[in-house]
Amino acid sequence: MQESTQSLYVTGLVNARALETQAIELLSRQVERLENYPEMEAGLRQHIKESEAQRERLDEILSSMGESNSSIKDFVTGLMGNMAALAHAPMQDEVLKNHMANYAFEHFEIASYKSLLVFADMVGDTRSPTALTQSLREEERMAQWVADNLEPTVRTFATRAAQGQKAGV
Repeated sequence: MQESTQSLYVTGLVNARALETQAIELLSRQVERLENYPEMEAGLRQHIKESEAQRERLDEILSSMGESNSSIKDFVTGLMGNMAALAHAPMQDEVLKNHMANYAFEHFEIASYKSLLVFADMVGDTRSPTALTQSLREEERMAQWVADNLEPTVRTFATRAAQGQKAGV
């Protein structure tokens, strides 16, 4: 079955929108459990807002093309985000596992937006790259924030654990 580049682009946009739903669910579950990492909580709350704006941008792009999101994909990826967050919850080092997973997830989103920009170019979409680039920059900023905060998070975790304090979240 051969698909047009336009069709692949639309599928990528729908998938990216579902990915943002997954990010919102994943980060929201993490924030609910954070007690001892105020800087992380603030960073995640900020990125939840960015992810909501990114999802809205994707909705606008899809709408301008006469397309819409996939409720099924949104449901499944939202569920996956919740399940991923819950999978780490019983772990003593939950905060570290979440931080590492966030690092990987941000890079997945970066790759997604970069591929969408290629598709936009291939189909001659000159309107959407501004919004897609804005979302890409936000994801790159968050990926850098996660990377920059890995060492302080590990140090805080190790210090709290060594002192017999609750260290995981």
